[in-house]
Formats: sequence, structure tokens, C-alpha cells
Amino acid sequence: MAWNNQSVVTEFILRGLSSSWELQIFYFLFFSIVYASTVLGNLLIVLTIMSEPRLRSPMYFLLGNLSFIDMSLASFATPKMIADFLSECKAISFEGCITQIFFLHLLGGAEIVLLISMSFDRYVAICKPLRYLTIMNRRMCVGLVTLSWIVGIFHALSQLAFTVNLPFCGPNEVDSFFCDLPLVIKLACVDTYILGVFMISTSGMIALVCFILLVISYTIILVTVRQHSSGGSSKALSTCSAHFTVVTLFFGPCIFIYVWPFANFPIDKVLSVFYTIFTPLLNPVIYTLRNKDVKDSMRKLSSRIFKSRKTDHTP
Repeated sequence: MAWNNQSVVTEFILRGLSSSWELQIFYFLFFSIVYASTVLGNLLIVLTIMSEPRLRSPMYFLLGNLSFIDMSLASFATPKMIADFLSECKAISFEGCITQIFFLHLLGGAEIVLLISMSFDRYVAICKPLRYLTIMNRRMCVGLVTLSWIVGIFHALSQLAFTVNLPFCGPNEVDSFFCDLPLVIKLACVDTYILGVFMISTSGMIALVCFILLVISYTIILVTVRQHSSGGSSKALSTCSAHFTVVTLFFGPCIFIYVWPFANFPIDKVLSVFYTIFTPLLNPVIYTLRNKDVKDSMRKLSSRIFKSRKTDHTP
């Protein structure tokens, strides 16, 4: 697989979600609201966990890092997509395209490891409660978060190792609102079948295997929870249900897109919107609606901010 960098394409054209001007105005308003809600929602979770002493447990430490990754995942391509709705020329430079691919796989890889870490945290909390604080100490939590970023970096670099040297000398239209690897490599002037197989093995199959392992893990946890009938068990069931919902929303679209990179389905754009924009928005909604501690802490933080501003404006 020795290709020379013969690229003559200096930019790609993003076809976006629609060519209708009326729809683009609607999308501009709609996704601007969604993006602002996503950033504010996840930022509120991060600030709440940092400021509230009773949320200093390992579970909330991991949740805060998940919110930060979700905020970043929603930001790697969405602002440009929103700006492109008001632009006739939806171009992105070759370097910008490669950067989008890098951050997508960096953040996606990091989130996969973090979701596995959160599953492990719940497993220890429910199946080994007496050893929970011993196992999930601060060093373990920091190590898991660090590992997620290391895996994300190596995964992103592995995806770009061959892509950056592919010769792009002809078509330059990407049928999406951002540069996604399966769509970009199709534009190369060489046979990319081997790259497609590599993508399946490193992205699609890894996502599929991790999802299956997470399903097994949460099944074991739920079976353990069902054997108890205390209020604490009900709370654990609610927490795990929220975690599993997030796992399904994240992995479902990823598996569909990356396990079949050779095929191009009309639903691919919808799934891309879902896991890059809606999933980061739904995560804080799911966690806050299903978690009384987070909701109460958010109310306290909002109340403190409101009182502080009211005091500042009082003569």
C-alpha cells in the first residue's frame, strides 16, 4: 500500500443536508438552538460536578469527563455546518478535512473507552459494594480518563496513517455536512478496498465488540440489581438504565456506518447528525432526568448564580 502523495485536490465541497434554501434557513435556526443547548447542558453538568461536594464520587467524575467529550464532539463540525447553511460555497480545505476526521475519531475513541469505564464503575459499585471506594480510587479514575484519551489519539492516528497520503485528483464532493472517513476515501484515485477492510476492523468491529461487551456487562449488573428490592437498588437500576440508553444511542449509529463502509445508505446522513449532534444533547438530558442528585445540585448551582447576579445589581 505504497502511494505517493499526488493530491491535486486542495479543498473538498460539503454537500450538506439539503440544497433547498428554505430548508437551510430552517436548519440554521434549528441546529443553532440544538448546538447552544448541547454546549450549555454539558457545560452545566461539568460545572455542577466541579462545584458540588456531594458529587465527588467516581461515577460523577467519569460523567463530568463524558460531558466534556460530548461538548467537544458536538463542536468539531457543527459550528461549520451551521455557518454553511448561510453560505453558497460549502468548501473545506484538505487540511481542515483531515482535522475533522482526526477529532471525530479522537473523541469517538475516547468516548468508547469512557463508556466502558463507566460500565466498570457501575459493576464494581453494585457487584462489589464493600470494595468500591478501594477499587475506584482517585488514581484509578484519573488512569481510566487518561487511558481514554490515549486510546482516542492512537485510534485517530491509525485512521489517518494511510489517508493523508492518498492521491485525490478528481471528484471532491463529500456527501455529508462534515468530512467522514468512509466518504472521503471513496474520492481517492486508487482502489481503497484494503482501507475499507482496515476501517471495518479498527472502527466498525471494535465498536461492535465493545457494544456487545457492554450489553453483557449491564445485563450482569441488572440481574444482580433484580435480586435486591431496596431503595438503593432502585436507584442503581435507574442509573444503569440511563447509562445503557446512552451506550445504545452512541454505538448504534457508529456500528451501522462503520461496519458497512462500502455501502452508501440514504439514512447515513441522519445517523451522522444523530451521533455527532443529538447524542451529545441527549446525554445531559438523560442523566439529569434520571438522577435526582444531579438535578438537585443543578438547582442549587443555578440558585447561587442567580442570587450572586441579583446581589451584584443591587445598589
